[in-house]
Amino acid sequence: MTTSDADKLRDSAVLMMALGEDAASEVFKFLNPKEVQELGSAMANLKQLTRNDMDEVLEEFRQEADQFMAVTLDSNEYIRSVLTKALGSDRAAGIIEDILDAEGGGGSGIDALNWLDAHGVAELIADEHPQIIATILVHLERDRAADILVELNERLRDDVVLRIATFGGVQPNALQELTEVLNGMLSGQGAKRSKMGGPRTAAEILNYMNAANEEAIVSSLRSMDADLTDRIVEEMFVFDNLMDVEDTAIQLILKEVETTSLTVALKGAAEELREKFFKNMSNRAADMLREDIEAQGPIRVSKVEEEQKVVVEVARRLAETGQITLTGLGSDEYV
Repeated sequence: MTTSDADKLRDSAVLMMALGEDAASEVFKFLNPKEVQELGSAMANLKQLTRNDMDEVLEEFRQEADQFMAVTLDSNEYIRSVLTKALGSDRAAGIIEDILDAEGGGGSGIDALNWLDAHGVAELIADEHPQIIATILVHLERDRAADILVELNERLRDDVVLRIATFGGVQPNALQELTEVLNGMLSGQGAKRSKMGGPRTAAEILNYMNAANEEAIVSSLRSMDADLTDRIVEEMFVFDNLMDVEDTAIQLILKEVETTSLTVALKGAAEELREKFFKNMSNRAADMLREDIEAQGPIRVSKVEEEQKVVVEVARRLAETGQITLTGLGSDEYV
C-alpha cells in the first residue's frame, strides 16, 4: 500500500468515527470483506485524534461530495465516457450495461453474500442441491466463491466445480428458487446467460485457492471428466506461466506489483523465471531485488503461493483491460 493509499484509508477511518455508530454500520454494509477488514483495522489504530484532524477530514469529504453531486447530474453519460476511454468501446459496453442495470434495481441480491463470512455462507448452502450451490457461486466474486468451496466437503466441492464448469446460465425466473433458499436475499433478477459459468469461471475460482486445494480438486475432477478438466486447466493462469509472456508485459506488471510481494513470490520461483524479471528491471533495481531475496530467511510455502497469486491477479487485471496478453489462456478474451 502506498503512502497515498494509507492516508486515504486513515481519512476514511476518521470519517467513519465521525459518522457515529448507526450511520457507520450502514456504510459497512456496502463494503466487501477485505474493505471491512482494512477499514476496521484503520479505525482501531487511530491514536490521539484531535478535533482539528476530524474537521479537516470532514471538510475534504464535503468538497469531494460537492464534486460528486455535480458529476451525478449526468452520471450515465459520464460513466459511459470514462469507461469507453479506459477500456475501449467493446469491453466498456458490457460493464456499462451491468452498472446501469444495477442502478435500475435489476441487480441480484446475491451480491450480499460477498461480504458474509465464507464459513457461514457454506453452512447456509451446504444442504442444497449441488446445482443450486453452483448457481450461487458463479454469481459471487471469484475469491469469495473459492473461500466458500474450501469449506464444503470434498465430494460436494468436486461436484459443484464440475457443475460450474458446465454451467450455461440461468433465466431470471429460475432464480426464484434461490430467493426461497436464501430467505429473500436474492432478488431473482439480472442473470445473464452469456456471462455466468463455464470452464473459465471454474478456473478463475480455482486460481484463488492455495496450491494444495487447487491440485486436489483438479486431480479429482480429472478422474470424473478428463476432457472438461483439461479445458478448465487451459483457462487457468498460474505464476509459472509468466515465463511465457512478453517482456513488455513483465515491465507493466513490475510497475503495478509491490516490491514486498514480488520479493516473496520470486523466493519460490525457478531461477529462469527470476531472471526474466531481473532482465526487465534496471541493473540497480535487479541487484537490490536479488539481495532482498537472498536476505530472506525461510518462508512458508503457503506465504510464497499467496504472494504469487497477488502477482498473477495483477497480470490478469492488466490483461482484462487490454494492456497485456497472457499467453496460454484458452480464451481469446485476453487480447
